Amino acid sequence: MITNTRRAPRLQVPEMVPVRDQMTGQQIGRLGNISETGMLLIASVALQDDALYQLQFPIADGRGGQLQIDVGVHLLWCEPTHAPEQSWAGFRFLTLDSGHREQLQRWIEDRLPPA
Repeated sequence: MITNTRRAPRLQVPEMVPVRDQMTGQQIGRLGNISETGMLLIASVALQDDALYQLQFPIADGRGGQLQIDVGVHLLWCEPTHAPEQSWAGFRFLTLDSGHREQLQRWIEDRLPPA
């Protein structure tokens, strides 16, 4: 049995959630998994090691619409995938508005399997 030692529950994101670089406006990939403290990005562009990024991605707002989540992140690691021109990228959240954090926590909790 593998024990998850992370402090925050991590959600595997099965649906396509695009992630956009706010500085360039470019879609840089999609969410692989996410917690309230960080995320795994399936990146479709080259990323700078140990860099800071301002990213944005949509989540359901619970009322039939979408909420754009804005996060300041630090790229912790990046590894190539088996697919051409894709990589796995692990980010830690540095800045996340408290209202967005609460919405993100609810979105994650609503999708996690029961314990």
